[in-house]
Amino acid sequence: MNEPLAQFQHWYEHAAAAGVAEPEAMALATATPEGVPSVRFVLLKGIDERGVEFFTNYESRKARELVANPHAALAVLWKPLQRQIRLEGPVEKLSDEESDAYFASRSRGSQLGAWASQQSQAIPDREWLEARLASFEAEYPATVPRPPHWGGFLLRPEAIEFWEGRPNRLHDREAFTRGADGAWHARRLSP
Repeated sequence: MNEPLAQFQHWYEHAAAAGVAEPEAMALATATPEGVPSVRFVLLKGIDERGVEFFTNYESRKARELVANPHAALAVLWKPLQRQIRLEGPVEKLSDEESDAYFASRSRGSQLGAWASQQSQAIPDREWLEARLASFEAEYPATVPRPPHWGGFLLRPEAIEFWEGRPNRLHDREAFTRGADGAWHARRLSP
């Protein structure tokens, strides 16, 4: 394996084809500038030679932490396949054009939900949220534009580790780090 992002794509496609439930679920770890960590699940929405894409509300806790401290870690676990991938690296916002293109591909309900939700903010009750949704349904009866507070991030990995379960806990681990020249350097790790 010479290109770990291509290998990640291959493993993801295998997990999806194997019927693994929610193969796109990834744990995203962020931290405040002071180093206080937090983790939550997000959905993988793209893998290419640049890195890994996911989308969120820019006013959410994770987005605020990514803007203040633009480094993160991702972990994907496909337990039925005994496979796991970890990635670490700097994070940047995707372009408006990339965020617009993905937003346009979402269901109308998800598009309206991006407007209605003030993600990570306290709200009075469920009825308040439902009323916000209804107001945006009325405001956007046809095309729903992407909210300015919603878009994508790209994690540009500097480290990727592949883990595959094996008998007797002698698991297979291969780690890649990106050198200053941009080339990936591989090493095998003891389980």
